[in-house]
Amino acid sequence: MQKIHAAITAVNGYVPEYILTNKELEGMVETNDEWITSRTGIKERRILKGKLGTTEMAFHAVKGLLEKRGIGAEEIDLIIFCTTTPDMLFPASANILADKIGAVNAWGYDLNAACSGFVFGLATGSQFIETGKHQKVLVVGGDKMSSIIDYKDRTSCIIFGDGCGAVLLEPNQEGFGVIDSILKSDGSGGQYLYQKAGGSLNPATQETIDNREHYLVQEGQAVFKFAVTNMADVAAEVMERNNLSSEDVDWLVPHQANKRIIDATTSRTGLSSDKVMINIEKYGNTTNGTIPLCLWEWESKLKKGDNLILAAFGGGFTWGSIYLKWAY
Repeated sequence: MQKIHAAITAVNGYVPEYILTNKELEGMVETNDEWITSRTGIKERRILKGKLGTTEMAFHAVKGLLEKRGIGAEEIDLIIFCTTTPDMLFPASANILADKIGAVNAWGYDLNAACSGFVFGLATGSQFIETGKHQKVLVVGGDKMSSIIDYKDRTSCIIFGDGCGAVLLEPNQEGFGVIDSILKSDGSGGQYLYQKAGGSLNPATQETIDNREHYLVQEGQAVFKFAVTNMADVAAEVMERNNLSSEDVDWLVPHQANKRIIDATTSRTGLSSDKVMINIEKYGNTTNGTIPLCLWEWESKLKKGDNLILAAFGGGFTWGSIYLKWAY
């Protein structure tokens, strides 16, 4: 009997309509288009306006995915919602989403690994397929980063945007799907990228609000130093472990954090730039949303059997890479 792999059988994405350009940011903080573009590669990012949470974007992404696959939400067995910005601490955004789409037979949970969350979620979801426990697993990656960004902090507000993507995992016995994954974390890096208040250590008080402690804090240089090395190394490691040369890989799907980090990963894997999915210029860093949004945008260019390398790095620190063979 052939080994069961967890194959992506459908992908879809959603980004809000509102576009926050570099020009608009120039009127909010001391920065300019040239400075932002040269250091990050970002020209614009999408922002979810109004009293709406991350599950609102997920609803639209998943609704389109189900329509593309031609199945009903009641067929979903499990929802893994990868996010750093859940609608609320509890109930889980996975459960809120299940109710919104009508996934009455699914159980679910949220997975928080910062920008590496979708890669962690994809690797986790694949286990439920490979063991035969489930037939249809929905892995969602999305964030409303604008909800935790200080738009007075020019070092962080230029980077992040809002967006969501989702994939459906199903069993495959033809050799397609998730082949291998390498996942890593290092808690000592938590001091460089974090949200100070809002958890059990520092619950919300008038003081934490006045001190603006509910916004993302990032020491950019330290994060860049770790990311540029580790994301590139783990992508190369998963290739080496599976005897893949740069010629064997059809697409690199990197987390869209910074164009220079993407370039370093591209160089480390030996791939040419035309094999790299990049949309950071128009969406910025949507955290858990970057990789599934890339898969959504490049879906029409993907061919059955294509070798894909996914790589991400996030706060925590967390990082990882997945080797998968495209199934359709």
